[in-house]
Amino acid sequence: MFETLRKTWDVYFETIRNKRDVYAGGLMVLIGISVALDSLSYDLGTLTDMGPGMFPLMLGIILTVIGMVIFGIALATPSGESERILPGTRDWRGWGCILAGPILFIILGDYLGLVPAVFACVFVSALGDRSATFKGSLVLAACVAIFGSLLFTYVLNVPFPLFQWGG
Repeated sequence: MFETLRKTWDVYFETIRNKRDVYAGGLMVLIGISVALDSLSYDLGTLTDMGPGMFPLMLGIILTVIGMVIFGIALATPSGESERILPGTRDWRGWGCILAGPILFIILGDYLGLVPAVFACVFVSALGDRSATFKGSLVLAACVAIFGSLLFTYVLNVPFPLFQWGG
């Protein structure tokens, strides 16, 4: 009896171990719980007069629930053929561009302002996709830079200069 139980557990564990969504859901649950617990160190306030800890608490709870749903669905569905955790080939260009985008945003945002920082971040990150064209990346970066700048400057009133020279 114990031998069949152990074999069943081994097969089930092997199925779980090779599913990407199990790891993604588990990671979302861990991040959500840690955000919710960290938000308790701030003043929550009330629902009519929210404190600085209310939004991270709600965000952490929502993230935890979504992670649990993803985890549960991953356990319930049978394994597919493309359930590899790591890709078969490593795309160094894509990884480099994706990592370079936020770094460029930080550097250019400090020295040149919001518009050049957003443009460079989106443009370089978009070039990480092998199917993206140079022209398409330019158009995407320009649209996001314009929309993002308008949103953060005029709608949300974030005190970030649109253009500046020097740090």
